[in-house]
Amino acid sequence: MLLERLYDNDLAQAGYFIGCQARGEAVVVDARRDVGDYLDLAAEHGMRIVAVTETHIHADYLSGTRELAAATGAAVYVSGEGGQDWQYGFDAERLLDGDTITIGNITLQSRHTPGHTPEHLSFLVTDGAFSQDPGYLISGDFVFAGDLGRPDLLDEAAGGVDTRFEGAHQLFTSLREVFLTLPDHVQVLPGHGAGSACGKALGALPATTVGYERLNAWWGPHLRNDDREGFVRELLDGQPDAHAYFARMKRQNKEGPRVLGPTAPPPELSVAGIGRSLEQDQIVFVDTRPHTEVHRGTVAGALNVPGPAKAATFGAWALDPETETRPLVLFTPDGDTARRVRDHLLRVGIDHVIGYTTSAEGLPTTVPRRITPEQMPESGASLVLDVRNKGEHAEGHIPGSRQLSAGRVLWNLDVLPADGTIVSYCQSGARSSVAASALRRAGYDVAELDRGYPAWADQATNRRAPARRAVR
Repeated sequence: MLLERLYDNDLAQAGYFIGCQARGEAVVVDARRDVGDYLDLAAEHGMRIVAVTETHIHADYLSGTRELAAATGAAVYVSGEGGQDWQYGFDAERLLDGDTITIGNITLQSRHTPGHTPEHLSFLVTDGAFSQDPGYLISGDFVFAGDLGRPDLLDEAAGGVDTRFEGAHQLFTSLREVFLTLPDHVQVLPGHGAGSACGKALGALPATTVGYERLNAWWGPHLRNDDREGFVRELLDGQPDAHAYFARMKRQNKEGPRVLGPTAPPPELSVAGIGRSLEQDQIVFVDTRPHTEVHRGTVAGALNVPGPAKAATFGAWALDPETETRPLVLFTPDGDTARRVRDHLLRVGIDHVIGYTTSAEGLPTTVPRRITPEQMPESGASLVLDVRNKGEHAEGHIPGSRQLSAGRVLWNLDVLPADGTIVSYCQSGARSSVAASALRRAGYDVAELDRGYPAWADQATNRRAPARRAVR
């Protein structure tokens, strides 16, 4: 058996390529939408991808299940559990609890593990050439290393009302009746790692075991003591902000993401042509440089989406492709970076990149407004906006500031003042730069706090410190 983990550091997301070397066939679980890595892996090992499946209707990225099936002719399998409201809207074979996918000597058995979502499946993997018993659990967003999938995303991202409580109870049951019935040696391969918003304290380990989680995870004592209510309270306490784009991902993944087909690298465009398009307001110019460079000057009206490493995350915060119909032009150092940024954006359904430029010479420019902590009292701000997450805000913030995480700002304009200056801040300046660029495009006057909250905290500490008397 060949088992490969393909990990996207941008979205902290893991997909799995499982191949039978005897038959030269493979199945992919939880593919992302830019499918080149899976095709390359199959070619490297002389395998055909004959099946694709996924653990659940994802909220944090656009599924590549249909894309990969279209590229390979593979059969598609999705969950048929969860009730009528959680049925997929495209053709695929439905899997119920206990159903199997067989690839040569390898068997994937679906286990219904609701809680994170009602239809969620985990897959027990058995390498029949080695053992008749399962050795691996692809757990999706059910069990992570040190944590569990959050049960509140249906409230946060799918318009649910108090579904978090039912989801939390379902997780308790899934742990007791599925996970904890497995042998301790079974290796757990989760769908996310540290940095994902699908849980509150995910570990960075790529894998764990049933026994290790049973003994050491925070939820272990609650299960051992049959303390369902204590489990629910601790699980729901302190969950991080859910990004607003999750609602779009849920809906599009349920309906079935648009199949792109083969994609060519973005072409390099002439600066003169870009200038004309900007004059006619026909494009969105996306500056992919770090915020420290953007702060020295950028194209007027540009969005700041630093990339490629976090382009999917930042892009989904700064742009809603359902309301922004103009195509994107990327400002990148070279064509390879442009291609990588484009591929990251595809993962969150931002599809309309028409090209790139390596120069902004001759285009209208601006220097984003910033203020220092010392200038804050005289800034006349209508609102001081903390775009960090709510946990960071609770640990310390500028008095009077309003917390609205960067991934939610563009979808909550109704809570922002229509007039006056908004002063935005985060920790390092990166998230604030992304959010501020989106707000400026929406017509708001925004000044970014230079060097973020740590600079303000240092200045406030120094201001409170008593002056030392000179020793004679």
